[in-house]
Amino acid sequence: MSRILITGVTGFIGSHLAQSLRREHEVFGLIRHATSRDMTRLGPFLEGVTLVTSDLCDLFGIQGVLRKTNPDVVVHLAAMSPVRNSFEMPFAYVQANVTGTLNLAHGMLDLPRFRKRKLIYAATAEVYGIQAKPPIPEDAVLQPSSPYANTKSMTDTYLRMMTPVYGLNTTVMRCVNTYGRKIETNFMVEYLVTAMLKGERVYIGAPDSLRDYMYVTDHVDAYRAAIRHADIAGEAFNAAAGFVVSNRDLALRIAKLTGFPRRKLVMGEYPPGYPSRPLASDQPFIELDATKIRTMLGWKAKVGLDDGLQRTVAHWRKTL
Repeated sequence: MSRILITGVTGFIGSHLAQSLRREHEVFGLIRHATSRDMTRLGPFLEGVTLVTSDLCDLFGIQGVLRKTNPDVVVHLAAMSPVRNSFEMPFAYVQANVTGTLNLAHGMLDLPRFRKRKLIYAATAEVYGIQAKPPIPEDAVLQPSSPYANTKSMTDTYLRMMTPVYGLNTTVMRCVNTYGRKIETNFMVEYLVTAMLKGERVYIGAPDSLRDYMYVTDHVDAYRAAIRHADIAGEAFNAAAGFVVSNRDLALRIAKLTGFPRRKLVMGEYPPGYPSRPLASDQPFIELDATKIRTMLGWKAKVGLDDGLQRTVAHWRKTL
């Protein structure tokens, strides 16, 4: 049994990962103090998880958390992530995503036998930016096209540098869009599902953009594979399901599953009040080559797109 610390444990992937690992490992979850936080809905995910409080931007606080939890593995999922908001708040994203990550990584160097420990980092498929053609391999030049993606690119390369230079065992995960949320509704699939079930008008801002969609259980399994192969150091892995669809096709699939009338789909427009994004920054496709992760970690997606969408619709139909 390993001691595993998950940052961002109250988030989408963090809560599902904690739920998956708690039967086999001693799991700790890092949370930031917030007086307005309602943990009620996360109860089923975090049962049996020991929660510790600190702020990633507080180096001394993070050092204290690391000493207290003494983790064999740290899975770093915490981040400011809404891409569109990063254009208006770049400094906040740098502070949270870059400074916070470096505090955690360098804090691990102060632990005894730090070379025996493992840091697994959630980067993003967004680090590749606009590329010439798909699928994109791990050795493609990173050319992020948003402040958010740039903070992830900076930490992606920094952490991989730390393996040969500092001796910290790191693995970087670059995962595609993931769906299957049980609480949040402001991401693409969940927005489409919940808006259609409510009978609201549905907006598809970039109908021709291509994205690969991965169901949450496959995303969690990718991190579990990285934990199992803790001996592999300094590598980046694309975690991609291989189910690439346009936003238009995605909306039509969900409309069929929910019985939503196509006449209420608005193509080429974003919802009223949706944060703007410079057109030049929008990636026409995000399609990654997942050969490396299949070969080295033995991981591949198991849940097909139609199956995953049916599960998501069923959950929200019951919840709403």
